[in-house]
Amino acid sequence: MAEGYSPKILTGGESKSDDEILAAHDKVNRVSGPGLPGTGDSPLVIMELLQRLRVRDVMRDHDIIAVSRADTMARAEHLMKLNHISGVPVVEGKRLFGIVSVNDIIKALEGGWIDEPCQRHMATNLVVLEADMPLAFAIKFFQNYTFGRFPVLNKERDLVGIVSQRDVTRVLMHELTSEIAKLEGKAVANGGGAAGGEARSEGALPYYSMRQFIVVRNDLSNAGKAANEIKKMLKDAGINNKIVRRVAVAAYELEINICIHSLGGSITFILDTEKATIVAKDRGPGIKDVEWACQDGTSTANDWIRSMGFGAGMGLANSKRVADTFDIQSKIPSGTTVMCEFMLK
Repeated sequence: MAEGYSPKILTGGESKSDDEILAAHDKVNRVSGPGLPGTGDSPLVIMELLQRLRVRDVMRDHDIIAVSRADTMARAEHLMKLNHISGVPVVEGKRLFGIVSVNDIIKALEGGWIDEPCQRHMATNLVVLEADMPLAFAIKFFQNYTFGRFPVLNKERDLVGIVSQRDVTRVLMHELTSEIAKLEGKAVANGGGAAGGEARSEGALPYYSMRQFIVVRNDLSNAGKAANEIKKMLKDAGINNKIVRRVAVAAYELEINICIHSLGGSITFILDTEKATIVAKDRGPGIKDVEWACQDGTSTANDWIRSMGFGAGMGLANSKRVADTFDIQSKIPSGTTVMCEFMLK
């Protein structure tokens, strides 16, 4: 490949496939009720944060796992398996040349070119973010594309970091927590607080809370993290351990199903005083035979996914087994929605 080679850099516009970028996970949206003091101003707070924070404030600029153009696809596969990630950038020095994704590896294994150099098979249409962009631009990119992670370039077009949905969420949640604490402090100073002047005790079950997790296709590096967060929410609320285990099992199975069998989707967890509800929704391709899919051991996972220890085919069956109420609706090609309910009493 000529030294003058330069990848096609896209900074917006039409969505591309995940062959062209790293896929990763986790954007989290949280709503708690019946309402925190002062949260009527929260949309303004969020807008201010999205404009004030820059991409460089949320990106990871160290421990970037990458390959060179001369490295083989087998080398890329090894790094992805070793680090449980779904793609690696092709970098020499600080210069970004392309991306090798899970789909590229699968094609290489099937086509017999797994030992050929990455430069022959990497994706070169790259969607990137710039370090000085407002964080609002990154949020927009995650909405417009199906990617979970973007390379970040500086003004000299050098690769300086990677930003994922999880990175954005981590920083935003930290900043929002600080802002909400300030708003709560103002409300308490003005005589606000719980009815009758009593605050809810630590660990007591909230009246209502909801949390949503974005699940990215083939993002094995984050597989199971949504389930862990749901498990923590239940424990913090003082839910019986047996119920916590049942909910965690269903959350994990449904999360993995979305990750390895679909084009990506979301896990929504709702907790109230009566029950815990998990809603798993993906963007396709849908299930042709739902009854077959709910049987033990049925799986459509490819060999690469199975080699990572996933895709045994117990996801829907286990979820149905542990839930008090189980419902599944699927339509080709729009996708599948699964709802599991767990009574708390």
